[in-house]
Amino acid sequence: MYKRQADAFAKSVGDALISIVPSLYFLLAFRMLCMRGGVADRHFRWHSDTLVLLRRSINSALALLLPIGFVAALVHSHHNPEFTGTLGRLSLALFELGFAAMTALVLNPRRGAIKHVLKANPSGWFNRLRMLWYPLMIAMPVGLAGLALGGFLYTSGTLLQSLVNELWLTLGLIVAHQLIARWLLVTRRRLALQAALERRAQRQAAKAAEGTGAETLAVQEAGVDLASLDAQTRKLLNLSIFVAAVVGLWLIWSDVLPALNLFEHVTLWTYTGAVDGVEQAIPVTLADLGLVLVIILAAFAAARNLPALLEILLLQNSDVSAGSRYTIITLTGYAITAIGTLMVFGALGLSWGQVQWLVAALGVGIGFGLQEIVANFISGLIILFERPVRVGDVVTIGDTTGVVTKIEIRATTVRNWDRQELLVPNKELITGRLTNWTLTDQVNRIVITVGVEYGSDTRKALQLLADVARETEHVLDD
Repeated sequence: MYKRQADAFAKSVGDALISIVPSLYFLLAFRMLCMRGGVADRHFRWHSDTLVLLRRSINSALALLLPIGFVAALVHSHHNPEFTGTLGRLSLALFELGFAAMTALVLNPRRGAIKHVLKANPSGWFNRLRMLWYPLMIAMPVGLAGLALGGFLYTSGTLLQSLVNELWLTLGLIVAHQLIARWLLVTRRRLALQAALERRAQRQAAKAAEGTGAETLAVQEAGVDLASLDAQTRKLLNLSIFVAAVVGLWLIWSDVLPALNLFEHVTLWTYTGAVDGVEQAIPVTLADLGLVLVIILAAFAAARNLPALLEILLLQNSDVSAGSRYTIITLTGYAITAIGTLMVFGALGLSWGQVQWLVAALGVGIGFGLQEIVANFISGLIILFERPVRVGDVVTIGDTTGVVTKIEIRATTVRNWDRQELLVPNKELITGRLTNWTLTDQVNRIVITVGVEYGSDTRKALQLLADVARETEHVLDD
């Protein structure tokens, strides 16, 4: 059977169509997102004038920029000198000038799509530097158009592709940020509603028990500050989006601008390692040092803010108690710190074989000088795993009775009934005597010593005390 081969022009048309398909898909998807009554309107709560501007800009891009981009891609793929010097320059320059016009329209600080964001944060750096980044965003595609008209088509087209990829990265991060922020808002509202329903059920149960005479005594779990958790989670979200943006920009521009890879050629020191079974000197570059700083900052931010997100996730499971949540969150923080430390050592080329003698020396020093601190740390881990004491338990240690509020690396905090906080070393909780009032049962009997004057009617006094006990809330009949 005879199979006809496509000519060069047909292949160029196919390549040009394939090159504009991602842009067509992203623009149509974002327009659907911004449609009236769509996700951006109902869930993201974007302003109506912003959505109208975005829809018009996307329609203009679909009607004007995509056809011009198709012609530019076709000429670039066809490699015909008769068209490259005239139609190629003109189409690429027109596309870049149109891209600049769309950028000027959408990012206008006063009339663009971000005007409400700037008004909401008048003192932010993004608003303060608007006279710097706004002209720069417009000047970049205009400069590329000048390069295209000057005959530098490859340079102009390559840099333009990086700008377009930067646009898709920005849109993707915006959508991801808004989706996660919306999920956090819905989750916070659901948890607040659940807490309100639980409080109402408890009040109704207390009123019903007053009529039957049956009272129950239960230690209430400490309330969860949903506003604080939401603030910490949003900080984590903003930091994650920022890190993703930096990594994405690096990946987009690193191949285009070789100067960004300069740090990889600056060697600080070398270490001996095995590569494919062969020992050789492996350099530690300035880029590795920058990676170490990024790992340290990311681990610090994750250890500080990730537990808030984890607690929100655990709060949705009613079977997880406050003590269990605290244990999981604390161990997660320890795990993040340990993983970050191992990654830093790995980036610096410090393997276990190189630091084992240092660890052994430190172990001897710790055994003599820091044994109490290490003992308290190990005791804290035993408390978190074995859970003889949990956050929210009522305990008696010596002459102090109170509620456990924190279990940290060195000590456990117990708050007594006078709101005074006692710091108890973890070692004492493991090796000493401790009374846990609520370990397995939250129903307790309290002995109250009452004295009366000599010569008083003791029968009447006992009768009055019994009446008071029967009328007191939270007292069991048995």
